[in-house]
Amino acid sequence: MDAFKRQLDKYAELLIKVGVNLQPGQVLLVESPLETAELTRKVVRKAYEAGAKYVQVQWDDEAVTRARFESAPDESFTYYPAWNAQMLEQLVEGGGAVLNIKVPDPDLFKGIDPAKVATSTKAAAMARQKYQQYVRTNKFSWCLVKAPTRAWAAKVFPELPEEQRIEAMWETIFKMNRVDQEDPVAAWHEHIAKLKCVHTALNEKKFKKLHYKAPGTDLTIELPEGHLWLGGGSYNQDGVYFVANMPTEEVFSMPHRTGVNGKVSSTMPLNLGGRIVDKFSFTFQDGKVVDYSAEVGEEHLKTLLETDEGARYLGEIALVPHDSPISNLNRIFYNTGVDENASCHLALGSAYPFTLENGTKMSKEELLERGANVSLTHVDFMIGSSELDIDGELPDGTVIPVFRQGNWAL
Repeated sequence: MDAFKRQLDKYAELLIKVGVNLQPGQVLLVESPLETAELTRKVVRKAYEAGAKYVQVQWDDEAVTRARFESAPDESFTYYPAWNAQMLEQLVEGGGAVLNIKVPDPDLFKGIDPAKVATSTKAAAMARQKYQQYVRTNKFSWCLVKAPTRAWAAKVFPELPEEQRIEAMWETIFKMNRVDQEDPVAAWHEHIAKLKCVHTALNEKKFKKLHYKAPGTDLTIELPEGHLWLGGGSYNQDGVYFVANMPTEEVFSMPHRTGVNGKVSSTMPLNLGGRIVDKFSFTFQDGKVVDYSAEVGEEHLKTLLETDEGARYLGEIALVPHDSPISNLNRIFYNTGVDENASCHLALGSAYPFTLENGTKMSKEELLERGANVSLTHVDFMIGSSELDIDGELPDGTVIPVFRQGNWAL
């Protein structure tokens, strides 16, 4: 077996053993682009070797997706198959797990009417509300992972000859997921332990608020009483530990829905489901976005913010040091699942109830009352840089440095 095959084998094993942490007798759904078939087939084999009862692969073809937006009638975009949402719900309720190889083409919807994309995105979100609630409350094990596609590799490595881009992309993915190490599973367990030390230290501080300052950013974020910092992975309802995003370098928590004030500017482009938004900023007042602008893709921000009332409020804050593995690659990946692990970031939309004490047991109304945001959407955007300073206010009013020049100061 050549070096690439060995690493691909180790990557597939890592996704099963650490990502979804598949248990004997479980059913696994793998959502995969056609282009990543080689990895997907290895994942399926590793899943059965781990004792899976059944593995279902759901293939995605972006050419098919693009054809719909170019040729389908307008009524197509308000439709989402209820049977697909029900399948996901039944999978979770039956104790299954989901592995999603998520690598949307950053330019997939270039030239497509933004209203069609927004309508389709909202229809899917409406139909999948119950499933998304299962995701946001850690009812089951799920994992978002990456693999090269031609379109993505071309966007990330435009300076390379076309025939070298996929290989460069694989090498980078293996590196950011620690697959280049002797024992990736052991390396991940060590990495998770380090992230746990960081979020444990933050939880001990019980910050009342954080103050972010950087060029174009002067933002204060209050934290709700009982907020929890997490990072690395989570436990599902059956007590099985899984890692929802691979790679991951962040520790994250919940902002108070109405406690965000000031202005924040992006530091990386945002791939908003196949639509690029860049050089953008938001102004918040009492938690709500009251003004925004973007040099690229402002119309896409508009449709995002109009998803529902909660789309104008923050649901997540996440801290990632500038001096960290993915950031040090010094490359923009046009994929939030990667870029968010190179930069401090925030998310518009729904909060994760598990980042609040007893939050997974609360109703929508109780979450709102406690300061958690509720929305159909959840979109992360990057704000970190080597110029970012963050101060934290403790319960007694003392202000201490949390970040200085993009790195930990605690």
